[in-house]
Amino acid sequence: MTSDNVNSPKHYTQNAIECIETIKSVLGEGYSDYCRGNVIKYVWRYKDKNGLEDLKKGQWYYKELVKHEEKKMEKSKTSRQSTER
Repeated sequence: MTSDNVNSPKHYTQNAIECIETIKSVLGEGYSDYCRGNVIKYVWRYKDKNGLEDLKKGQWYYKELVKHEEKKMEKSKTSRQSTER
């Protein structure tokens, strides 16, 4: 099996726990800012460092940011609906 340096790099997993899950748990709402920063970082450097791989990493963080924001909106919507009842 080949390593996927974009979606699931082996060097970020220890004892079946992926580093990104720990970061998400520790940062909570700050996870959105973490993702935004990584999008900027990878798009900024792609020409000078890892080319297409960095663009794909930036894309991965962008998708994570969208998913995280969607979950926050859904949670907020559900919370508002339950307080309106």
